[in-house]
Amino acid sequence: MEQRAQQHQQQIQQRQQMVQQRQREALSRQSAERQTRIDRLQQRVQQLQSQKPEGQRAQRAQERMLQTQNRLLQREQRLQQGDQARLQRLGPEPTTVGRAATAAAVQAAQRGGFAERFREQANPQSQAALVTRQSGWAPRQAWQHRHPAVFLAWLGPVFWPYAYSDIFDYTFWSYAYEPGYWAYAYDDFVDTVFWGGDGAYSAYASTNPYDYPQTGGGYRARRGSSASPQALRQLCDAPDKGVTAWPIASITQAVRPTPEQRSLLDDLKAAAAQAADAFKQSCNDSYPLTPPGRLRAMTNRVSATLEAVKIVRPALEKFYGSLSDEQQARFNALGPNIGEPSQQQPQQQEANAQPGGCGDPKSSLTQLPIERIDAVVQPAGKQKEALDRLSDATKQAVQALQAACPNDVALTPVGRLEAMQRRLEAMLEAASWVQPVLDEFYATLSSEQKARFNTMSRTASQ
Repeated sequence: MEQRAQQHQQQIQQRQQMVQQRQREALSRQSAERQTRIDRLQQRVQQLQSQKPEGQRAQRAQERMLQTQNRLLQREQRLQQGDQARLQRLGPEPTTVGRAATAAAVQAAQRGGFAERFREQANPQSQAALVTRQSGWAPRQAWQHRHPAVFLAWLGPVFWPYAYSDIFDYTFWSYAYEPGYWAYAYDDFVDTVFWGGDGAYSAYASTNPYDYPQTGGGYRARRGSSASPQALRQLCDAPDKGVTAWPIASITQAVRPTPEQRSLLDDLKAAAAQAADAFKQSCNDSYPLTPPGRLRAMTNRVSATLEAVKIVRPALEKFYGSLSDEQQARFNALGPNIGEPSQQQPQQQEANAQPGGCGDPKSSLTQLPIERIDAVVQPAGKQKEALDRLSDATKQAVQALQAACPNDVALTPVGRLEAMQRRLEAMLEAASWVQPVLDEFYATLSSEQKARFNTMSRTASQ
């Protein structure tokens, strides 16, 4: 009887040790991620402090950004102190090697993404892109401030809010966009499924959605999004109006088309209006709170974008093909003034924008979310088997994106629109790999497990 009691006590202690070890490992991962954010925030504060903007407006903007970054830095440092205190209460880890291995795994996962090399850059263009995200600007709004346009994943409940304008603007003026535009788009498409608002622009990026609540980047940010319902409704019901309108007049003025060419330009304008109609049913009225719901919303939006590209592409090819070499050169020279980088020739900027690392492992998109799901949801039995299938499907989805990841940038608008079509098709192919197995895995979960999965990013960081 006494031996049985001792065995029972040992079993209780072992279970307690296992629970403590899981808590310790989760806190260690969280602490490592938080330290990465602290390091990046400190770097941003130093960069802002070293800048000397000209003009009162620019100085005020710098001061506001510096205040924001300092507040975020102080918040992260306070939370880091709390994490360290909790770790101390749990006691030391069994081995130093285990702690180092965990930290190394987290750092390796943070490095694995399409936009890895762009996140590490600290230059005036990346700082301008950060301001654009902070403000949630559409491309033309960014250019009015002489900033590059960026990929915005969410504005309120709408995924890729400026997709319609990007069809045209990126096709002709890719040098006026942030170089990592498509890399961030790929990362966000995969990350948002699992993390919601804590995707590519949070733990692993130099631009955090919680840094700029008005963009609607994170869940809390979406609640406080500055985009009015009327503005969002215009994006959905009339994407070809206002800030997203196509600059047909500018094209006409630059190209000076012949009567025959003007007729083809009218066809392009008509195709643009028809493409706008394709977007009207692709907006959500509310932000999807479940991973399967987010993937469906994003897939619906990408499908509408692909349909619009297919509508526009034939008309664009006919019009562009009708132009003389001189007219094409004038057409190619069109574009917004985004400050000092715009003084370069577009071809030079295209070369600078060539993304790298397409074939590198994408651990932040494949390894980390599955490991986090395993830790947070704690699947068992058939759930574990379904999670393994989700892991395999995620890897296949990322491989599909890698196959369409551009190693260079086309030098003609027609070539860029063709490349855009391939990228959109790759995103839909990636979604087709993940959606059925994600639905299958989600259906096996209990209500409690679903709740933890739905809020996984926040649960893992609190």
